[in-house]
Amino acid sequence: MELNVELLNWQTEVYNDPTRFKVVAAGRRCGKSRLAVWKLAIKALSKNNCTVFYVAPTQGQARDIMWSLLEELLFPIIASKHVNNMEIKLVNGSRICLKGADRPDTMRGVSLEYLVMDEYADMKPTVWEEVLRPALADREGGALFIGTPKGRNHFYDLYVYGDTAKDPTYKAWHYTSYDNETLKKTEIDMAKKSMSSYAFRQEFMASFEALGSEIFKEEWIQFGDKPPEIGDYFIAIDLAGFTDGTSGKKNKKLDNTSICVVKASEHGWYIQDIIYGRWTLDETARKIFMAVKKYHPTAVGIERGIAQQAVMSPLLDMMKREARYFHIQLLTHGNQKKTDRIVWALQGRFENGLITVGKGEWNSEFLDELFQFPNHLVHDDLIDSLAYIDQLAIVSYSTDWLEEDEYEAMDSYAGY
Repeated sequence: MELNVELLNWQTEVYNDPTRFKVVAAGRRCGKSRLAVWKLAIKALSKNNCTVFYVAPTQGQARDIMWSLLEELLFPIIASKHVNNMEIKLVNGSRICLKGADRPDTMRGVSLEYLVMDEYADMKPTVWEEVLRPALADREGGALFIGTPKGRNHFYDLYVYGDTAKDPTYKAWHYTSYDNETLKKTEIDMAKKSMSSYAFRQEFMASFEALGSEIFKEEWIQFGDKPPEIGDYFIAIDLAGFTDGTSGKKNKKLDNTSICVVKASEHGWYIQDIIYGRWTLDETARKIFMAVKKYHPTAVGIERGIAQQAVMSPLLDMMKREARYFHIQLLTHGNQKKTDRIVWALQGRFENGLITVGKGEWNSEFLDELFQFPNHLVHDDLIDSLAYIDQLAIVSYSTDWLEEDEYEAMDSYAGY
């Protein structure tokens, strides 16, 4: 009795990891279902007379995705199968059951050794939280969550929890369709040409994107390798709430503080760097001070408010210690809604090629916010700090300086 277990490189990585709860976001045709088969089979064989579940959004989907694949790969160890009940019994007495998340009550009262939840983004989170998680308790069973993202929903929350939280029982992986070495890259590239960029990023690149309104378009984005020689640096800061520094877990709903560094001239803006994160009050002050120390900006602006008042004290203390002083200009929203303010400041500049994006680790987060703006599921802190540059970057244009005989006073008292 032999099982010809062949795994792709990414499947091997996930399979061999000992973490109890695994979350895998993967693109189409990446090999998610085949990994699920082998996890279910090996877990079912590990103990006699145990039960493992494969759960899809509906039982019809479970049958279409998994039934024939189970028959094909596990036929040497199948003792019996019942297509009406969607159940396969193995030679050691263990059962592999296919279930639909649309009928959660049919899954109550069981004790599970292992569980696979496929296309978890299409299920109600209560199926896991209220029905299936308790079913794993007495056997201390594990689970594999797999699927292609569907925006920023509970699958995204679980992925972020596994990717960033300190809970050692959860771990997350992200793979694109390109990670399947048996899938021709030219086929994926061909699909890209016929799909919208949003659909391609979601389906093949497994990107957790919420569909935006396309206020900012990809073809408007131009990248640069280095800043222009002519121009002045400006730094705009959008402050968020401060962490207390005591908890290892990050609050995913807390905004980022964003420190935007731009070199501006009459030819446009060059985004040099965007430093962002969730920091304590003292850390935030230090990040601001170090950015000013590095770039020597002409002006530094911070959004007026309670957070600005709080950060000024440690920031002034740091200026005194380092004997380096700079003026803080208070930025305001000007009685505009955030959406209007950002659109007015950025849309025309991007469309007309007046903003160049420098390359850095912040690019992915920045472009994610930009292309999905405005969407309440996605943060907008980075682009908000960039929009504030509009209040700071007062640059000199050669066309402002007229010949003496062309000068005309617009105000007879001020001579302006």
